[in-house]
Amino acid sequence: MRTVHVPDQILLSVDKPARYIGGELNAVRKNPDQVSVRVAFCFPDVYDVGMSHLGLQLLYGQFNSMPNVYCERVFAPWPDMEEKMRAHHIPLYTLETFSPVKDMDFLAITLQYEMSFTNILNVLDLSGIPIYAKDRTDDDPLVIAGGPTASNPEVLAPFIDFFYIGEGEVSYEELFNRYEAHKKAGGHRRDFLTKILDLGPIYVPAFYDVEYEEEPAPGAEYTPRIRSIRPNRPDAPATIRKDIVDDLEHSYYPTKPIVSYLQAVHDRAVVEIFRGCIHGCRFCQAGQVYKPVRYRSKEKVMQLCDEILQNTGYDEISFTSLSTDDYPWLEELMTEFREKYPHVGVSLPSLRVDAFSLSLMEKLAEGKKSGLTFASEAGTQRLRDVINKGLTEEDVLGGCRLAFSGGWDRVKLYFMLGLPTETEQDIYGIAHMGYQILDAWYQTPQEKRSRDVSITVSTSFFVPKSFSPFQWAPQATPEMYAEKQAYLNGQIRNRKIRYNCHDSFLSTLEGVMARGDRRVSRLLYTAWQKGCRFDSWSDHFRADLWKESLEECGIELAYYNYRERQADEIFPWDMIDYGVSKQWLRHEYERALAGKPTPNCKERCSGCGMMKLAHTGLCFEERRVES
Repeated sequence: MRTVHVPDQILLSVDKPARYIGGELNAVRKNPDQVSVRVAFCFPDVYDVGMSHLGLQLLYGQFNSMPNVYCERVFAPWPDMEEKMRAHHIPLYTLETFSPVKDMDFLAITLQYEMSFTNILNVLDLSGIPIYAKDRTDDDPLVIAGGPTASNPEVLAPFIDFFYIGEGEVSYEELFNRYEAHKKAGGHRRDFLTKILDLGPIYVPAFYDVEYEEEPAPGAEYTPRIRSIRPNRPDAPATIRKDIVDDLEHSYYPTKPIVSYLQAVHDRAVVEIFRGCIHGCRFCQAGQVYKPVRYRSKEKVMQLCDEILQNTGYDEISFTSLSTDDYPWLEELMTEFREKYPHVGVSLPSLRVDAFSLSLMEKLAEGKKSGLTFASEAGTQRLRDVINKGLTEEDVLGGCRLAFSGGWDRVKLYFMLGLPTETEQDIYGIAHMGYQILDAWYQTPQEKRSRDVSITVSTSFFVPKSFSPFQWAPQATPEMYAEKQAYLNGQIRNRKIRYNCHDSFLSTLEGVMARGDRRVSRLLYTAWQKGCRFDSWSDHFRADLWKESLEECGIELAYYNYRERQADEIFPWDMIDYGVSKQWLRHEYERALAGKPTPNCKERCSGCGMMKLAHTGLCFEERRVES
């Protein structure tokens, strides 16, 4: 077994050397010579971010629970470390055994956000693995990619050997067992790819051909639409269906997560209380790709809390999901947890502001008061109906009144600019809501409220995503985004209300990656060659290099971003099946343009199509289909 030696003088010369040394509490130690399958699991961002990710901890723990598999971690090195590695010819290595990534059987990459894509190419290059899948040999590891951003795999298709679609807890053990047998038989990499096609969630880009129309698409100057995406071999399925964990209650969960030497971005214990979402927010990809809803019982959650806190020593825990207050036993869970762990802080991300969460806030007021975050998304009720947010202005104001009377002094509001059908009045509504919340603080009796208040209004830009009803929608141009941003900024003139905003051109690039096809891969490769790295970090984002790359590659933003898709258009991801039908998504898009909200899944089934894949959760219940 080869190992990589990193001299101390290099580690001492870079920022946060603990990112590169491993050996943390609960890191798994196995003898690499006593396993058949070795996996380098890569989160393509800096260590501090990756170590906060539940999916990494989950699959790392599950893979290592298999006796024939050793899973080790690798992250994108920060630019200062990359410079040292290249200067001293140090290949990228795993943190557990300092083994070169190139010596592993698999490099498994989790795809969490589009602007990490250049880091993926950099990880391949630093590992000595050919960037393009077609150039790899049997001496190279098989490169897997999965995660929510794999819902549109095509921009990365030339660089990835195969994609795993859906939830990773289901089929990886069978996949690794097949690889073990294949490896012992001395098989070739391409032969192995054919042996896993019947697993269900496997998409091998090399086995599919894409054809394009001859004429430009409507609204585009010269870029033609996709004509077809077809398998080029008989055993490759025409449709790849996502994997679903049927029984979340008894599925694997990491109760000995790795505890970082460094303070990670989210440095606390995490327990996933349920998966999926009943709310059909039309801009939201996660709400569709993680259907159906599946719960863990309160008893199971408490058991996980006991084990994780005992194995880590954390003094804060996060109960996580896409919509935490939809958990049926949340109040009971909070009561029981506080009685048992009065000194452990509790974080409830993704908390909706409805009547149930208001009563929950009263319980939270007994403990440590941190800032409250409300994702209002839109500034007017009209636009909230368009995006199917299911939230009223009074929900937000009522939540803030209760919070202020309980002593909270910080409120953060999240909105999106550039949503379909948005008007100037909708943008003004964002500032207006900020002022209404400030008024609610002033109206709170002085003996109950805090001495001062801080209200933060944050806006991101709407980016249409695959498998959301807005996948047909046009995206605003950077110039339009800038105008909206400037207008909103001009409406906020109180020192107690702070306005934060995102970079408009970064959102434009995210839009290209989110709905791009294989032709966009050359843009990604060109930008990486020019030096683009850590594009989601504002201090490392190089807009100039991306603009050069767009021009050199002839990528037409009018085609990929600014036009409305045709109703019958073939999307780059149409061979993927997440359970939700394209017809239903189109129906939801048309309802959005008409300003018609759709009830959530608990109130009424709207016929999204998930029934054909669901074996558990809300989709299993018989419900009346909305006409």
